[in-house]
Amino acid sequence: MAKVADLPLKYRAMMKLYRWRRIDPVPLAQVRRPLSEARVALVTTAGLVAPEQAPFDETIKGGDWSYRVIRGDVATQTLIETHRSDAFDHRGIAADRNLALPLDRLRELAAAGEIGSVAPRHLSFMGSITAPGRLLRETLPAAVDLLLADQVDVALLVPI
Repeated sequence: MAKVADLPLKYRAMMKLYRWRRIDPVPLAQVRRPLSEARVALVTTAGLVAPEQAPFDETIKGGDWSYRVIRGDVATQTLIETHRSDAFDHRGIAADRNLALPLDRLRELAAAGEIGSVAPRHLSFMGSITAPGRLLRETLPAAVDLLLADQVDVALLVPI
């Protein structure tokens, strides 16, 4: 992980000037069943989209607060990374999408009986959202409803 001092000047300045939000801690949720019986979904902030989906909109000031549904049976390497930030090296994700959405690893865990099942749908968000109001008010409740409809027991966040 890069140190702040190693970042380009524009990112050091942004981090110093950014109005960071403070939120109350969220209580931990208890898993209601053993992982070997749990349905697991992935949530990434890598801006991944399937080939037939529209990319995230880079022109929205403050960041695109929408999400894309990634089918559980998708061929992981067909996903397209559309993350807008140049603050990290994209080469790892280009080489292996599992770095940002470890769906192949999740399938292996299900096959080995380590988890109960892989959810039929996963979620992809755009990271680097500097104006998260609409994300919190509109998008996240809809995303939670989708995961609940799929009877997801555990959602693993893969932040980028």
